Amino acid sequence: MEFYFPETFGEQLVFCCAAFTAAAGFVMMFAPGYAMKLFGLAPRGERRDGYAEQRSVGGFYLGFGLAAIMLAQDFIYMALGAAFAMAFFARIISLLSDKGSTIINYLLLVVQAILAAVPLAYSFGFLTT
Repeated sequence: MEFYFPETFGEQLVFCCAAFTAAAGFVMMFAPGYAMKLFGLAPRGERRDGYAEQRSVGGFYLGFGLAAIMLAQDFIYMALGAAFAMAFFARIISLLSDKGSTIINYLLLVVQAILAAVPLAYSFGFLTT
């Protein structure tokens, strides 16, 4: 079995989005303390449940990103874009209702918008070249 790298520019962009998702998931899964410091999160007191949640989300990102890379199907790309579109929407809700207006939230909002737009644009035929 050979490693598949896309030939078209549009699919290469989606491949990069999936690779970024997998890389972020890898860091979140295997270095949750570093990821939580990066996002300004920290466990309080004796409860260390935050690490489990961070690893779990990281595992999801890693698995989803790797599945998109290995399967390289339009519907997988569409699911990746739709998942990030919902994350984008949830972050907007948080910005408006949780008073989470911080630089990191706006930066992650832009990242999630890109990670949603690129796979969806490719899936719907806007990035064919």
